[in-house]
Amino acid sequence: MEPARAARSRGTEPARTATPRRTDPASGTRVPARSSSDVPPEESGDPTDPIVLGRRIRYRRKRLRITLEELARTVGMAASALSLIENGKREPKLSALSAIAAALDMSVEQLLGTKAPSRRMELEIQVERVQRGPMYASLGLPTVRVGPGTSTETLEALAALQRQLAQRLEEQAATPEEARRANTQLRARMRGIDNYFERIETMAADLLAAIRHTGGPLSEHHISRLVEHVGFEIHQVPDLPHSTRSVTDLRNRRFYLPATAGAGSPWSVLLQAVGHHLLEHHRPADYGEFLEQRVETNYFAAALMIPEASAVDLLGRAKSQRELSVDDLRDAFAVSHETAAHRMTNLMTHHFGIPTHFEKVHSSGIIHKAWQNDGLQLPTDHSGAVEGQRACRFFSARQAFSGTNRLLSHFQYTDTPHGTFWCSARVEGSENGEFSISFGVPYEHVKWFRGRATTVRHTSTCPDPACCQQPAPALAEQWDGQSWPSARPASHMLAAMPAGAFPGVDETEVYRFLQRHAPVASSGDLA
Repeated sequence: MEPARAARSRGTEPARTATPRRTDPASGTRVPARSSSDVPPEESGDPTDPIVLGRRIRYRRKRLRITLEELARTVGMAASALSLIENGKREPKLSALSAIAAALDMSVEQLLGTKAPSRRMELEIQVERVQRGPMYASLGLPTVRVGPGTSTETLEALAALQRQLAQRLEEQAATPEEARRANTQLRARMRGIDNYFERIETMAADLLAAIRHTGGPLSEHHISRLVEHVGFEIHQVPDLPHSTRSVTDLRNRRFYLPATAGAGSPWSVLLQAVGHHLLEHHRPADYGEFLEQRVETNYFAAALMIPEASAVDLLGRAKSQRELSVDDLRDAFAVSHETAAHRMTNLMTHHFGIPTHFEKVHSSGIIHKAWQNDGLQLPTDHSGAVEGQRACRFFSARQAFSGTNRLLSHFQYTDTPHGTFWCSARVEGSENGEFSISFGVPYEHVKWFRGRATTVRHTSTCPDPACCQQPAPALAEQWDGQSWPSARPASHMLAAMPAGAFPGVDETEVYRFLQRHAPVASSGDLA
């Protein structure tokens, strides 16, 4: 019986999970050893990994100049069985592990330590582990026998090649499905904190106080002082790399923005760039981290454009008058309707105990962004992703497109299998078409909002396909088999996510841009 199973059969934890202890130099007492997150990379490793354990046994045996046969006789097992243990192909029993440790003049705790005794042994473990892993097996590559005759230089090269191979495969694996899964996980974490980031709120408040912003919209003057306060300069250029919205030159402390604002203001993009710097973001390791950084910088920019203290004061007064409105928040701080609606989701639950939902839906009905902590059931795919799904046509996010007066918000009640929800929605244009921005709350909280007197009411039975995804029986009977639509394919359907730390960004183009615009002295230093 293997150690883990033997321990479980006795109803106890396996010995290998015992917390290693060390002597604290200050007190002289025995304390828990550093966790794996506290040790340097060269010391980390799972001591219960058969490969790691086997290499440690072999290393210690050879240091003591004991042959395999001699150690096998001492511990009472066949040399072939001990060889399998040393090669990481068999996990020793608890009794055998204790006997081996005693024969090698070690404690079991020492034998299960995390620090590799040598760089050579660390490399052997790395190469062996990868060769036995699923990635290597899926590629059908031949394995390299790692033995005493394998030079350290060869092991270094193999380990480096394996790391590069894993990185390339990871980049290729960043499919749209993987991106949706990462976004789903991120949304779940945001729901767990009611979409309220206290650290970012505090950072934004401190920054606004430092530039003496007392309230109201964030003017260009305040933004200029903010950038100066963090030690950067703003440079608007006509040749910003086409794959970027902004570029930050950390060496020369410059924020590069497009020379023309286009359809919108560049200041939100600038504040996001400031956020990347102040939040100390590093190159994202994967697509999930890339998304998390985007969420944080968007939140940071919104917290500056709609300061928490001023917004909560405005919302509190509106709530006391039962006149809460996204429109008023938007107008008070001179921001887009989307920014105001999303900011409502940051503040309403945390400060007023009102759960909310938010949707950004394209005129085609496809959900672009969504959030909820109020029980609204959003359409999802098999991975739990909402983005890319089609919103119910009876929800306000879809009904808003049928309004004849786009200058006013569309208010509506929607009865669903999970309760009744009230929503306000407004249509905004963009370079990618028209989108509806929808903000809503459960029926029990509508008493605080302007627009609650609306008589517009619809019923949705989604996700029942008969609700709005399937044509009416009479219509289907008339046209089934008598039509052949030519679908407009979306370019992302078959494409993998763009490779690189910053998806879609051409880093060669960015580096050439920075070299072109760098101060003369800095440019000369790089030449």
